[in-house]
Amino acid sequence: QKMTDRKSEKLDSILKGLKSVVVAFSGGVDSSFLLYRAGLIENLRYVGMTVVTSYMPKREINDAIEFALKHGLNHRVMTITYPEEILNNPPERCYLCKKHIFTNLTNFAVSNNFEAVIDGSNADDIKDYRPGLKALRELRIRSPLMEAGLTKEEIRELSRKAGLDTSEKPAMACLLTRLPYNTRVDEDVLRKVEEAENILFEKGCVGARVRVHGDLARIECLPGYIEKIINNSDREYIIAKFKKLGFRYISLDLEGYRPEGSNFENRQI
Repeated sequence: QKMTDRKSEKLDSILKGLKSVVVAFSGGVDSSFLLYRAGLIENLRYVGMTVVTSYMPKREINDAIEFALKHGLNHRVMTITYPEEILNNPPERCYLCKKHIFTNLTNFAVSNNFEAVIDGSNADDIKDYRPGLKALRELRIRSPLMEAGLTKEEIRELSRKAGLDTSEKPAMACLLTRLPYNTRVDEDVLRKVEEAENILFEKGCVGARVRVHGDLARIECLPGYIEKIINNSDREYIIAKFKKLGFRYISLDLEGYRPEGSNFENRQI
């Protein structure tokens, strides 16, 4: 417990030292906690910036807006154009996307006299396959949670203590992760994925992913939800709704959810 408190103090000290910051705010567990803490620091000039692109779920954008309003945080939304270089969903899409987003945020920071752009990467992200971190380093983006040594679980714990309703929020990734690599990105398909995941979300399957392979939808659930879908009358409802969206086959992945870093994109189906 004391270790978490020490890290928490280190986070505040880092934020105080920055004087003015643009916080990249997606509405997830980490960036929500970071923005909340920035809002508590006296004399820190800050703004939370939520970047909107067509491949980010609308639900996430709305969550970010609601969180900022609820906690009285300075917040803005920036809509950016679709970067041409990721139109074919290349394997390096996370790097290219981060570079595009954070270049926009850096330009905003420079134009509005903010000293730094910060993001919610945490200490666990160093261990994972995170190609986006390379883009952050190149653009000199600071990651105060990582610098303070805070892990995901510690951030959830501190969020709980602060009464933030993001503390139990499942991880979320952009909709491009639902398509195989080197597939032309189709806006209609992205909207179908979003609607399909909303159907699962409404039925209580939070954190589920719908991976798309042509006209096949493959559902990945968090532990405990596979049985719920198989044994539940909701199964017929989900099938009917997915078919209405245009999916011909609906499969349930028995391995369950695994982070996008798994090689699902390269599987032959």
